[in-house]
Amino acid sequence: MAKENPFDPDLVRELATLIADTDLTEIEVEKGDLRIRVARTITATVTVPVAAPAMASAPAPVVAPPPAAVTEAAPSAKSAASHPGAVLSPMVGTAYRKPSPDAKSFIEVGSKVQAGDKLLLVEAMKTFNEITAPRAGTVTAILVEDGTPVEYGEPLVIIE
Repeated sequence: MAKENPFDPDLVRELATLIADTDLTEIEVEKGDLRIRVARTITATVTVPVAAPAMASAPAPVVAPPPAAVTEAAPSAKSAASHPGAVLSPMVGTAYRKPSPDAKSFIEVGSKVQAGDKLLLVEAMKTFNEITAPRAGTVTAILVEDGTPVEYGEPLVIIE
């Protein structure tokens, strides 16, 4: 004897299409004893610093070594991108060298860093993303100023 199956695969497909076409993450339909729930999981990785830099109309004063010290150690942007110790921007955004305008910079030229140490932040779409050291070494050049826009693949820091 064949038992009647109240399950409707076409309804499930229609619900799945509805979820895919909208911003819904789940939908549930109930009819009598039959209840169908279709859900999707959205995974997003968001890194937010404890103290985010304030977004003001005027840039905050930067306490840094004299520009000559950075410029002398900083290679041209073209050669910096191909430098083996270059840390490149993983995204388009705004680079910040410190966690807040009144805090000290994460790194300076001459700083010793370990793999995983925070070098700076890149803000993209109101999300602050930590840029960490891929290897241990000494920071020989910082190629961005606090609050400046950066492009994908642009060299940010040189670690030797």
